[in-house]
This record gives sequence, C-alpha cells and structure tokens, in this order.
Amino acid sequence: MKITSSAVSLNVDDVEASTRFLTTHFGFRAEMAADGFASLTRDDAGMNVIYLRRGLKTLPDDQRDDHADGVILAFVVDDLEGELARLRSEGVPITMPLTVEEWGERAFQVTDPNGVIVQLVDWKGTAE
Repeated sequence: MKITSSAVSLNVDDVEASTRFLTTHFGFRAEMAADGFASLTRDDAGMNVIYLRRGLKTLPDDQRDDHADGVILAFVVDDLEGELARLRSEGVPITMPLTVEEWGERAFQVTDPNGVIVQLVDWKGTAE
C-alpha cells in the first residue's frame, strides 16, 4: 500500500459555518465544494479537512446522522502563543486555555460553530 494523501471527514449540521471558520481563522481554502460537502486544504497541513452535512443520502445509513462529537482536530504550530494572541484578537473564544501536559505537550482549544474542537499544539513544554 502507498498512501498518497490523507483526510479527516467530519459530519456537521452546517458545512458552510465550519468551512468559514477554518478559512477565516486558520487559512484553509476550499479545494472542492458542493451542496452539503466541502474539502478544505492548506499547502502545509498534510491532510484535507472534509465536512459533510449530516443526513446526506450518500453516507451509509449507519453514519448518516452521526455528528463529529469527540473528535479533536489538532494542528501542530511553531508559534503557539502568537496563534493564541491572533485568535483572541479575531474574537475567537478560547474554549480550553493554554495548558502544559506532563509529557511536554502545550495546547489550547477553540470550538467551531458546529461544536468541532480545533486544538493548536506544540511540543516545547518540559516533560516532568
């Protein structure tokens, strides 16, 4: 097997709202879009983020009404404090403050209009 690209696909109620959130605040751009569907990319992300509207008939019956609950969309960044300040200045509510885990991970979270958690993280903390 050779993997040529990767994506995460999330079922949400309002595809346009989640799309706007990632394009406005995280620099993604729509690569493909249709009614109830958007595939977003960034040259440096290493994967696409796909939003599907819940209830789409193209989804299998057992997935059709699922929501992206419990998923954390995490992006490793090189200036965590700078991104935190930028998002605050853009009026994005910080839903988990900057924390340092015992294994050295530093992270904070925001939540998009559909409840999808976006976490920005770096590994500059000190492991104990």
